[in-house]
Amino acid sequence: MSIYSIATSGLSAATLRVSVAASNIANVSTTGPLPASDGSGSSASAASSRIAPTFPSAYVPLRVDQVDQSSGPTPGGTIGTVSTVSPSYTAQSDPSAPFANRDGLVAAPNVDLADQFVQLAAAKYNFIANAKVIQAYSETEKSLLDITT
Repeated sequence: MSIYSIATSGLSAATLRVSVAASNIANVSTTGPLPASDGSGSSASAASSRIAPTFPSAYVPLRVDQVDQSSGPTPGGTIGTVSTVSPSYTAQSDPSAPFANRDGLVAAPNVDLADQFVQLAAAKYNFIANAKVIQAYSETEKSLLDITT
């Protein structure tokens, strides 16, 4: 695998990390009803959903897992995969929400804002480092071409 391919895979992973962190930060306040945990039958909940209005569920936060591409025909570089955070929500008090349960609780996304800003900072430095690799390799190639001509 070429140096450019390795560096651009790092750039792609950093871009994915920024995109996921931005989505998590933008949706940190997107709450929804708590999922039914009483184990009631689906027929009772289906009947109540026809009578009561339905509300969108809480935002499900995402995370990026970055691993090296050590297998395949051309090993090298890195790849980022997106998965959901588990548990995806926490119970939060908001009695004024129209979808709050009897106790005034709603499902809030399980997003740690401090961690999201750490992810943004890590992606920034990852992006800078990979861009420097491309720049250094390009300058080295150029100087080699100047020597041979």
